[in-house]
Amino acid sequence: MHAPFGARSYDPAVTNHPLLSSRVIRSDEVADAQRDGVPVVALESTVYSNLGLPTPENERALGECIDAIRESGAVPCVTAVLDGTLRAGLAESEYERILGEAKKAAERDLAVAVGQGWAVGATTVSASLAIAAAAGVSVFATGGIGGVHRGVETSGDISADLSAIGRYGIATISAGIKSFLDLGRSLELLETLGVTVVGWQTSDLPSFTARRSGFPVPHRVDSLDVLTAIVRSRLEFAQGMLIANPVPEEFALDQKVHDDALAQALVDAEASGVTGAAVTPFVLGRIVDASGGASVEANVALVANNARLAGQLAAQLSSSN
Repeated sequence: MHAPFGARSYDPAVTNHPLLSSRVIRSDEVADAQRDGVPVVALESTVYSNLGLPTPENERALGECIDAIRESGAVPCVTAVLDGTLRAGLAESEYERILGEAKKAAERDLAVAVGQGWAVGATTVSASLAIAAAAGVSVFATGGIGGVHRGVETSGDISADLSAIGRYGIATISAGIKSFLDLGRSLELLETLGVTVVGWQTSDLPSFTARRSGFPVPHRVDSLDVLTAIVRSRLEFAQGMLIANPVPEEFALDQKVHDDALAQALVDAEASGVTGAAVTPFVLGRIVDASGGASVEANVALVANNARLAGQLAAQLSSSN
């Protein structure tokens, strides 16, 4: 069988983390899949922990994502920190651990998580991309990515997600950029970083639980064959890209409900002095309340939808290699 697509881009000798590859432990299933040329899709773990979706929706989301990837013929590779080790792929018996209490682990925190022996570290987009890169996995699915925060001119607050997407040769599939961020500046920074951004069957950048943001995507793609060709070209040069995949229409928040709730949440956050990392849970919590819980259902639907597209893409890349 042929080697997994993209693996050659992540020889441990040339990765940005020359020592990280020896630190990452691949599950038996992921290692076997890569040996046999079976496609693999990386997943983060923050969204499934106490830091992401509430219980029991987090468990349902994880199950739906794993099922969606397997139905495409690919193998799921949940990234996490367990007992001070960096993990690319978990055994089914270990899923329970990431569904509970965890520390948030961004890329910058991985060395600390290892050195301090964190029991459970839930990996963000940046940490997941670093682990996936070291493990030779080239397709990654998440929910919504971080970006440039509003008021960046005074706070300097920019998510590490953007630079990680630009730095690692991995195709990231998300439901766009989280809507409470400065989407225009986020797109501009992605351009500066050289990240190709395409909209999957959409011309409008999706904004997490809503299908539209008012910002056009640079490129629209409607065919899986064309998407595969674009991704293959990027990965051959070890260049990352962002595939914006809107939340399924039947689960998307009503645009007015979303926009009104977002506007009020941002006002409340400023009045309450909420800044930095605390903005995300604050604003998302307000949108949950304003939508009567509909945004939680939208979140579950969009992560599963992204996992499904990631599985299909990984399978297509593998079969055409």
